[in-house]
Amino acid sequence: MACSAHLLSQSLYQPHRSCPVPSKHLRFQAQPAAAFSAGVSSSFSTRSRRSPSVRVAASADQGRKKIELTYDAQAKFNQLADQIDKDVGITRLNLFSPCKINVFLRITGKRPDGFHDLASLFHVVSLGDTIKFSLSPSKSKDRLSTNVAGVPVDESNLIIRALDLYRKKTGTDKHFWIHLDKKVPTGAGLGGGSSNAATALWAANQFSGGIASEKDLQEWSGEIGSDIPFFFSRGAAYCTGRGEIVQDIPNLLPENLPMVLIKPPEACSTAEVYKRLRLDQTSQADPLALLKEITQNGISQDVCVNDLEPPAFEVLRSLKKLKKRFIASNRGDYSAVFMSGSGSTIVGIGSPDPPAFVYDDDDYKDVFVSEARFLTREENEWYREPMSSNATFSKEDSLSESAPVMD
Repeated sequence: MACSAHLLSQSLYQPHRSCPVPSKHLRFQAQPAAAFSAGVSSSFSTRSRRSPSVRVAASADQGRKKIELTYDAQAKFNQLADQIDKDVGITRLNLFSPCKINVFLRITGKRPDGFHDLASLFHVVSLGDTIKFSLSPSKSKDRLSTNVAGVPVDESNLIIRALDLYRKKTGTDKHFWIHLDKKVPTGAGLGGGSSNAATALWAANQFSGGIASEKDLQEWSGEIGSDIPFFFSRGAAYCTGRGEIVQDIPNLLPENLPMVLIKPPEACSTAEVYKRLRLDQTSQADPLALLKEITQNGISQDVCVNDLEPPAFEVLRSLKKLKKRFIASNRGDYSAVFMSGSGSTIVGIGSPDPPAFVYDDDDYKDVFVSEARFLTREENEWYREPMSSNATFSKEDSLSESAPVMD
């Protein structure tokens, strides 16, 4: 904007210096300099608020004729600034793409379309990817790159599908170069891919001047993924249906409540977990009662119900062992230990540090470990990465500079 201000100052004031008028005929009726400066400064924050204009009165003794010129410098400044912003637009955008955990997850039935009905408390947490978007000169193709081998970069990636969806819904033709700096492990039950898709929709809308509402983006996103609409909440939501019915729950949990996320190198296939789910053996807990308990008393072991744990433990037996050891080693550090989503991440609420056996036992030398905290966002703003970065490491990595173990 400093560049814009310089250009505008030249546009506004240079012409007046080139118009010679005898100095004895000039009278200036203007604000004090300090007041004028304050008015120009406020226009940067909101151009819709007009500060008092600068008035310049000029008279010429030509018989009875008198000329008075009123010039609204503030309005002209705003007009030119708006035009520069419109012409330049956004060309690059870096966004944080956080993951989520399911504090509880009830599966309440199977639908005719083959999906399952669920009732779950979703919450965004501070572990996340970074996605860099740049406008592409191409009008026909997006280009995606990533720092992690094995992540698809073609049309099967949810980022590309989200951008295609946005163009379809809005009729825009912008395409992008995208780089995904991946920190959230895949196959973890943390919704990393869904978050990436939501972030891509948000980015595309910013590049197009915000022509779609947050509600539009949320509704559209359900067409390509059940968990994606959640990320257009404020960060905490009670989700039902396939997960696409999202009810915001404001100020639910303290954002300074620490947790640790532990994921073995093996992933859980969501399809295989649901295949082994037996609805007659799920919890009978009322999800609304669970939500009320958390709202009133916070998180405890009793409320962190996940109906997908038993089938996930069948798919990945080492996951059951990990949770049992986690709970057995608890010396009051964790208020709850549970699996997120369909696995394979185990969450410990209450401490950012993993239990000692994760460091001491060679069976866990390749696990993914990250501290995290709850995260929310303001309306019409995207999620922001916390100032302190999360430690993400395996036993063999250094604790200061380490990379996630990906599957």
